[in-house]
Amino acid sequence: MTQTVNVKTRQQSSNYDITIEPGSLRSIGDAAGSIAPGSKVAIISNKTVFDLYGSTAERSLKKAGLKPVTHLIGDGERFKSLKTLESTLKFLGDNNIGRTDLIIALGGGVVGDLAGFAAAVYLRGIKFIQVPTTLLAMIDSSVGGKTGINTSFGKNLVGAFYQPSAVVIDPDVLRTLPKRELTAGFCEAVKQGALSGHKLLKLTEDALDNIGQFDRFLAEQIRFKATIVAADERESASKTDAKSRKILNFGHTFGHALEKVTNYRRFKHGEAVGHGIIFAAELSKKLELLSADEVKSLNGVVHRTGQLPTLHGIDPSEVFEAFKFDKKVIGKSLQWILLKGIGKPVIVPGDNIPDRVLKDTLRTVIKG
Repeated sequence: MTQTVNVKTRQQSSNYDITIEPGSLRSIGDAAGSIAPGSKVAIISNKTVFDLYGSTAERSLKKAGLKPVTHLIGDGERFKSLKTLESTLKFLGDNNIGRTDLIIALGGGVVGDLAGFAAAVYLRGIKFIQVPTTLLAMIDSSVGGKTGINTSFGKNLVGAFYQPSAVVIDPDVLRTLPKRELTAGFCEAVKQGALSGHKLLKLTEDALDNIGQFDRFLAEQIRFKATIVAADERESASKTDAKSRKILNFGHTFGHALEKVTNYRRFKHGEAVGHGIIFAAELSKKLELLSADEVKSLNGVVHRTGQLPTLHGIDPSEVFEAFKFDKKVIGKSLQWILLKGIGKPVIVPGDNIPDRVLKDTLRTVIKG
């Protein structure tokens, strides 16, 4: 059954649909042709994904009268870099991709973020379609128009808000995902469930018991994020209520710090977020915002998603220093996304949290 979620933006002309339909990858040419008929289509992907789905996408695009060319990038967060962006832009130029042509991001969050940023800056902006192939990308990174790359001074600190023309989700591709990728995606789903409330969190728990049959779960996860995006598309620095887009960074401050101190090699993004949820819940408890029972319950759901990579050997002091490079630093104060309860996010300025509490929480979580 096809489900459609409309994402509303500040400019009505930039609104777009997210289509969830089993088998839709086989008809991606129809979606692309309706957006850029007769155009060249630059498929940005990685070898793993392209080996699985590249021929299907190319065949559909050619059948629709489009002219596909393909650029493969490395697989992993460390390839979401300025160097990869430069090679991607060179590929677009070398293949004479023009203003009326199209980019398709075929892959997970790394591919989507980088291809979207390339689309935003190449010729000052050309159209692109997100075709996410991981659970995490389907419910999170493909929704809302955040694009960007990682740098030596932090994760996602260089990028642009640039909305896709469409997002095409084929749930069938989840059948080929490795267990770690499913765990990473479910961690992000737990994050959104914790922010939304008990209904979405319960739907997420049910999906954990029924992997491969959860179109409604995908749609409800996407609707939640689309609602937040519509209320605060560009993550206003001054907006600090529960409808701020900043709340979507619950679990991400610790998660991003983990990725940075391990050079983006130990954790998949969602796995780092899973650890980040545990950290944020513990910090919420230490600040007397969240009860011990709620922390235990939330941690239990995180652990049900699968085995997370160990935190063994990570230096708490390095993680503490990495907090300074988080993109939620406003002025000189880091904005922490915490919980007053399931479905009750709160933004707490870092100035209101003593360093000793942060360091004690780090020791508690990292030492286990």
